Amino acid sequence: MRHRKISRRLGTDTEHHKAILRNMVTDLFKHGRITTTLAKAKELRRVADKMITLAKKGDLASRRKALAFIRDKGVVKKLFSELREKYLDRAGGYTRVIKIGPRRGDASMMAVVELVEEKITTKKSKIKKERLKKVVEFIERKKREYGLIKESVSAEKKEKKEPEAEVSQSELSQSETQSEKKEES
Repeated sequence: MRHRKISRRLGTDTEHHKAILRNMVTDLFKHGRITTTLAKAKELRRVADKMITLAKKGDLASRRKALAFIRDKGVVKKLFSELREKYLDRAGGYTRVIKIGPRRGDASMMAVVELVEEKITTKKSKIKKERLKKVVEFIERKKREYGLIKESVSAEKKEKKEPEAEVSQSELSQSETQSEKKEES
């Protein structure tokens, strides 16, 4: 029975299972991307993330643990120098598994495992943008009501033009009354 057994059985025995994972982790760190079956990819992701976490610690004990598993000094050196600096401010999720469909020979699901390159960014939805815009407009309106900020330049120009128009109409009416007085006399 396999009660409480966490890992998947990738080979016939434990030594074969460890050898497969060692080789795949070494190739992943060496090349940055490998293609394998989906079950192996999911198992590889667990081990690769643990190795990167060891590299982020950076002490001698974690380097020895990584060397005990990977066994290629060049790859471990790359892991503790380049990849460590790359993922130092990232909390997790160092690898990505992308399904690419069934294999032609035996129809087993294949996947690409790659190291994540870019930083995490989220795309804001249109609804959130609209809500945010409405909230900002509401806040500006309230600030204008309480006199905390001056009204915009265009609003000031409109207000200035309206009194001028009123003045010009009153001036016209005054000039008309003056011209009427001149005509009467």
